Amino acid sequence: MHRLRRTATSVVVALGMLAVTAAHPLAAQPNPHAAEPIGTVRQMYDGLLSPELAVNTFRNIDRIFPVRVVTHGPRVRPLPTATRPLRDVSFVDRGTTYTLARYLDANRVAGVLVLKDGRIALERYRYGNTARTRWMSMSVAKSITSTLFGVAIRDGRLTLGDQVTRWVPALAGSAYDGVTVRDILMMSSGVRWNETYTDSSSDRRHLLEAQLSQTAGSAMRVMRALPRAGALGTRNTYSTGETQVASEVLRAAIGTSLSAYLSAKIWTPYGMEADATWWLESPDGIEIGGSGFSATLRDYARFGQFILDGGVIDDRAVLPEGWVREASTPKTLQGGTPLQYGYFWWPGTTEADRRDGGFRANGIFGQHLYINPVTRVVIVVWGAQTRPSGGAVVNDWAFFNAVSDALR
Repeated sequence: MHRLRRTATSVVVALGMLAVTAAHPLAAQPNPHAAEPIGTVRQMYDGLLSPELAVNTFRNIDRIFPVRVVTHGPRVRPLPTATRPLRDVSFVDRGTTYTLARYLDANRVAGVLVLKDGRIALERYRYGNTARTRWMSMSVAKSITSTLFGVAIRDGRLTLGDQVTRWVPALAGSAYDGVTVRDILMMSSGVRWNETYTDSSSDRRHLLEAQLSQTAGSAMRVMRALPRAGALGTRNTYSTGETQVASEVLRAAIGTSLSAYLSAKIWTPYGMEADATWWLESPDGIEIGGSGFSATLRDYARFGQFILDGGVIDDRAVLPEGWVREASTPKTLQGGTPLQYGYFWWPGTTEADRRDGGFRANGIFGQHLYINPVTRVVIVVWGAQTRPSGGAVVNDWAFFNAVSDALR
């Protein structure tokens, strides 16, 4: 159910960066942007891309690392037009009034799609993107990985209480001894981590360098060397490293690649219209569980609708009963400390989202997948911000709530 696509890459010692040559496009679905010049992954994380180069790079990330293809099937789930399209929206954020156009400009939105009851209420492409464009998700990939855990649990492949080292022996004898799958999904292992994207000495950048080496097992060598920073289950530390541990656990439990599992369980049966791609740690290696997933705007929306519908495809449950609510609502750490985090999903913090149970997946540079179970609204936002974090002028939650209210 998957194909491996190898990119043509060459490493040069020029400014200490990785030079990437153009890759062959997918045979079945050529990349319409494949000839564009792109930046390097180090430039991305250092916040050094120009606005134009950021756009080119974000829709061509399958040229940066080898990827595995998440194949779609012959059936495409229709997304009809809503009976009441969303023409505009007005809202106030921190004293400033924004319209749809002002929000798109202020946050450098490269694409936005809104579903209401599974119908398209709004669809906009900017900066030369089209319905055929695949765009990176960054940490939205974490929520996709989380969803695959739900599928695997329903399939009886593993449980939330399983020890991580049962599935990843390479971590035995490390700070991950005693850590469970649930601890990983809550990022509450107590293992030290520094997620600072622009700091070349951070743990996040060490993980990125491991991926740049394209050596099998390099990511787990980074994770194995980390010390414990606190007691298990007592603190939450946002860690892309934890999601790579999750990827290793899932791969061992399901006995196949994450891409093949996603294709077989969701991408093909739900009716996605295009192939997606997913970064690999090494050629023909394991997927990067916390980043590097790329898909079309409509297919991200379909995935959001799948989540909104509770993980049901054609009256057949793919996720355990109650999984979406369990994964998307705030958790509690040991000792009773409340945690504003689910299982690789972010519960809403506004009054409206607490009332409706709104939640989102989000990634650096402005990537979002928002879901509101009460208004039955799904919102996908592609960001083309040039800095990994801090590039948003407008609070995206304010936009999401305004759209939900307008369609309520």
